[in-house]
Amino acid sequence: MLTKFFSLVLICGLILTLTPANAAPKEYIGAAKCKMCHNKPATGEQYSKWAASPHAKAMQSLKGNDAKNAKCLKCHATAFGLELSDTQPITMAEGVSCESCHGAGSGYKTSTIMKDKAKAIAAGMIIPDDKLCRKCHNPESPNYKEFNFKTYSAKIAHPNPAKEK
Repeated sequence: MLTKFFSLVLICGLILTLTPANAAPKEYIGAAKCKMCHNKPATGEQYSKWAASPHAKAMQSLKGNDAKNAKCLKCHATAFGLELSDTQPITMAEGVSCESCHGAGSGYKTSTIMKDKAKAIAAGMIIPDDKLCRKCHNPESPNYKEFNFKTYSAKIAHPNPAKEK
């Protein structure tokens, strides 16, 4: 009887330690880290495309009290709501950065993982879809315009030509 009890405790312990809830939390790495690999002509200069986009300037678009309003900041800054330290690589000034759409980058940032889409997704990379975008692009926004995922995602497209070969 005692052996069965200890076996059950051991099995439960293993299940609890192997669940995703106990996995190390993904950390945000900031757009500057993404730039290291995603700003080369061979890979489509995604960082430059983002930097020239309204997403990168989302914080600059907030005026007056809106720049401190949590209802605005939740969509205008990837870093909003994160516990940021002085050494944290992500900043509020980045606006809506890479990790707003693709998830916290610590798990998939290495080139060996990024070269394999399945591995990157398994490591936490998100492939943005309509549902993700509508977390911000919805009628809650005071400046809401009708949102069509296909149309708007084409405007911010930043394909990697190296992966399309």
